[in-house]
Amino acid sequence: MSSPTIKRVAVAIISASFSIVATICWGGPLDKPFAPGEKLTFQLKWGPIPAGEALIEILPVEKLNGQPVYHFVMTVRTNAFLDLFYYYRSRIDAYADMDMTRSVRYREKTRTRRMETDIVVEFDWQNRQANFNRRVTFFKSKPETDTKERITPLLPGTFDPLSVYYYARLLDLKEGDRIERPISDGIKCVVAHAEVIRRESLTANGKTYDTLLVQPNFKGVKPVFEKLTGATILVWISEDTHRVPVKLASRIVLGHFTGELTAVEGVPGITP
Repeated sequence: MSSPTIKRVAVAIISASFSIVATICWGGPLDKPFAPGEKLTFQLKWGPIPAGEALIEILPVEKLNGQPVYHFVMTVRTNAFLDLFYYYRSRIDAYADMDMTRSVRYREKTRTRRMETDIVVEFDWQNRQANFNRRVTFFKSKPETDTKERITPLLPGTFDPLSVYYYARLLDLKEGDRIERPISDGIKCVVAHAEVIRRESLTANGKTYDTLLVQPNFKGVKPVFEKLTGATILVWISEDTHRVPVKLASRIVLGHFTGELTAVEGVPGITP
């Protein structure tokens, strides 16, 4: 199993699936179904083989530039078995305004045995632009560092790839909806699309859920999620007021990958 393939298992399925599922949502907001203290844990698999774990959580409300903001975190790690082939650790910190209308800051730190990457994106709404900064350190006998900066125009209401997932949970999704939302990782700002395919009963980790099956459409979002170009992504979201992702599935050339909800904290009524 090649390093790029394992990276898809550890990162792309969780990150891109959450992100694009969230981009489908454009509709009337509901009362907030989440709060600080919430934690969702997912087990990643490559076929039948456990591949790693992902955790998404909400930390206490913070202040940025004097304004209160939500602080969302996602961590992804390969397990001991895959570490033998491709060690991978990732942490994303995303900040959105308390009204959940747009992103404020996005930071992504990843580490492999070969390099460490630190990306910071500041959403400058006064000038309607994203200020992107990336620093990559290559681990060699003599470490080398590469930096990149970029300014990207933003569309109104743009979210980062993690905060937009929480925005999605505010909305009333229905079978047959085809919806969209602008999203930016600091490199590009694009409008992503997805469809709510059908209602479906799903069993995950021994618990049965009523869910909505969602299929993202990657047309036009290659600059943000190019690692999954050509992949088929399916996501099952609980059909209740919390709208948590229950299962993720992706099929690419090299195999079938899944992510299944295995532990929940801070979500009333959901205890896998």
